[in-house]
Amino acid sequence: MESDLNNISPDIEKIYQQSKSIVIKVGSSLLVEDKLGAIKKEWFASFIEDVIDLRKKGKAVIIVSSGAINLGRKILNLRANELTLEQEQAAASVGQIELSKEYQEQFKLKGLICSQVLITLDDFTNRRRYLNCKSTLKTLLTFGVIPIVNENDTVATDEIRYGDNDRLAAQVASICESDLLILLSDIDGLYTESPKKSKNAVHIPFINEITEEIELMAGGPENDFSHGGMKTKIEAAKVTTSVGCNLIIADGQNRNPINNISKRKATWFLASQSVKAARKKWILNMKSQGEIVIDFKAEKALKSGNSLLPVGAKKCIGSFTRGDVVTVKGEDGQIIAKGLVSFSQIETEKILGLKSEEISGALGYNRKPELIHRDNMAFFS
Repeated sequence: MESDLNNISPDIEKIYQQSKSIVIKVGSSLLVEDKLGAIKKEWFASFIEDVIDLRKKGKAVIIVSSGAINLGRKILNLRANELTLEQEQAAASVGQIELSKEYQEQFKLKGLICSQVLITLDDFTNRRRYLNCKSTLKTLLTFGVIPIVNENDTVATDEIRYGDNDRLAAQVASICESDLLILLSDIDGLYTESPKKSKNAVHIPFINEITEEIELMAGGPENDFSHGGMKTKIEAAKVTTSVGCNLIIADGQNRNPINNISKRKATWFLASQSVKAARKKWILNMKSQGEIVIDFKAEKALKSGNSLLPVGAKKCIGSFTRGDVVTVKGEDGQIIAKGLVSFSQIETEKILGLKSEEISGALGYNRKPELIHRDNMAFFS
């Protein structure tokens, strides 16, 4: 029996097939043998096969991988559940090398490149580091690289730690504007209560809205090697669905955990709007930190779907930094759009009216030429 909390059945297969950018979170219990403290070789190889299959279908893939602490803990002969923060950091330092090596070797055999990206909560709350992190991940995807992301446990203190990779994966999906986040777990989705504790637990196949009732169903961690649990997965779903990204909680214990995932028993958290629509709405609702006045030719180019280049900018007003929202106005004073500016106010003043090839000479360093990229702009009706 399944819950009827949401009675409109979505076309899950269509949603899955249309997802072009996918983040996959792999839990430590799936990846690492508890007793041996080593990678589950056969499962890992089958998971890599699934990722390669996604790439062949033209999908960008980012992996958020747990496992470093458990790998390092075994190497250092540290007992589970008795680790201080410092011991966890030491274990992470040792285990991260092992984890990265496994990914690199597997993907290299298939002719693919992967990279290591270590992040802390502070990297998302600090505006400059947030933009740098976003830029790096997007550039890696452009080059066809598969980023392997993990929390930087080696340097993160309690106040700047995520503590679990569910919420970290949600933030990565958000900044990369992904369509889908897959949380591979040791359970096949959300139930009305813990199926390990109650025979009356009812599985929920899809959720259109995260209500208080849904949140109350989430419990804590179910095993000793996880920092998360269903509660953190609900928190992750809140983040992703708010930015237009769908999320699925699926059982990843069997081999080829991604293969036919849209046809298996799982829980889907469905976003009410697309990534692009959610982003545009967010930009329009943000407070503007300044203005950029553009000429008629640039205005025409923007309305044709082009980015705003410095050559079409005549004047900037206000004090803003890279990544701030600014208002774009025409020469007649009419408000045209809002957008996330790629240069600070000081930099913008230096490059007003310049052609793209002249920007590096004016600034003294190379940057992408768009003053506001078309993907970071929202137009008023």
